[in-house]
Amino acid sequence: MIRLMAGILLCCALSAHAQAPAGGQARTGSRQTASPLRLSPDAAVDMAINNNLNMETARLGLDIKKRKADLVWNQFLPTVGIAGTLSRDNWASSAGGVLPVPIPSSPIYGVVPYSITLPQWHALGSFSAELVLSFALFEGMRSMKLDYEAGLIGLEKAKLQMEQGVRKMYNAILLLEANTVLLDESYNNIKRQADIAEANYKAGLAPRLVWLQAQVGVENMKPAVNDLENSLNSLKGNFALLLGLSFDTPFELEPVTSESLAIALDAADLISRAASGKPDVLELQAGIMTLHSQKKALTMQQYTPFLRFGWTLSSMFNPMLDPFKDTWLNKDHWNGGGNFSITLGMNFNGLLPFTKEGQQRQDMETGIQIQNIRLAQTIRETELEIYTKINSLEKIRTTKDAQQAAVDLAEQSYRLTEEAYRAGLQDFQAVQNAALALDQAKLQLLREQFNYLNDLIDLEYSIGVPFGTLSSK
Repeated sequence: MIRLMAGILLCCALSAHAQAPAGGQARTGSRQTASPLRLSPDAAVDMAINNNLNMETARLGLDIKKRKADLVWNQFLPTVGIAGTLSRDNWASSAGGVLPVPIPSSPIYGVVPYSITLPQWHALGSFSAELVLSFALFEGMRSMKLDYEAGLIGLEKAKLQMEQGVRKMYNAILLLEANTVLLDESYNNIKRQADIAEANYKAGLAPRLVWLQAQVGVENMKPAVNDLENSLNSLKGNFALLLGLSFDTPFELEPVTSESLAIALDAADLISRAASGKPDVLELQAGIMTLHSQKKALTMQQYTPFLRFGWTLSSMFNPMLDPFKDTWLNKDHWNGGGNFSITLGMNFNGLLPFTKEGQQRQDMETGIQIQNIRLAQTIRETELEIYTKINSLEKIRTTKDAQQAAVDLAEQSYRLTEEAYRAGLQDFQAVQNAALALDQAKLQLLREQFNYLNDLIDLEYSIGVPFGTLSSK
């Protein structure tokens, strides 16, 4: 059961650690019945970047920023609109005056007062165009371009994080497959020992209790083998989803090995490269530049005047006529109007810090300070991460020979113990202990080898170099 728990805990730990920051969703598709899909690390990375739905979401988000940057000149297009209004007075109104009336048998005209009730309904149509110019528009154009450049960095970061997660999960599957092979070997060894115990019992060389203990060991190993295989299948299903495949897609992974476990690494040099190359740092720096530009645009908007051009064309139905009774097609029934205007103005609210506009500027300044703190914190965390990874790599490098020697000694011990058991000089418990020690030594050596590869992957991401740069040395 110790062997089972070690395998399952290792699987769960590596699976959780190797998950990509943005896991993909499964695409619909039937299970392949042909030969399994054979994948290399590079092929798996390309498949995940092209098919993962979260990567597609990131690309669509970048498309939005690209359209804004490409069409940033549209801020200089006037705002054009057309409107039609039909209104009704709440109370009826009247109009009055005098009309000239001829006096019979006289050349003189007289006047007669009159009064009429005006229609309560009125109709008005208008067309307007307005363009507002200010110095802030030009800085706003720069802000949109900076935002698009920050989006490019963000997409590249998402790709690198996806590649980092895929490669580490790839290694996790290989390690778990090797772990399964070791467990199968242990199962076969215990089964062989049980056969030896049965033969010795039937020959009168061992008591029946030893035979029963061996049989119990065989039966106890079966659930361990099944559980480890289930864990491996679950990890493979998650990996398939990450690549944008159906969870039950069969595949095989090409083996991955490191040419050398003695790569010389300079901590100071790597930390210096990470400060200017890590995707997280580059993304924060680009975001801070964008915020500075947006703050400058807001300041120019609040501290500089604006120039507004306006043109309006309107036409109102004669208020003396009823739009529901008189025809709209007679141009004499419409009164034309409109104007062209140029306005130079300035808003003073932004000059006062306690106004809403003044608070917007202060909030933006605080936001820039927060991002600068995050940048400094990210750099410090990266320094610690690099220092920790280098120490881990150095520990693996210095203990590699000792771990290999431990495996060799465990193999000799197991072989000698099994020979003594065949001769009746050792009991079954001693053989089991020797087998367990051998499995633990092999698993530890294998785990350290894959930990070395994963630490190199993390270092390559931290310093912003292509994956494989360090491991190919």
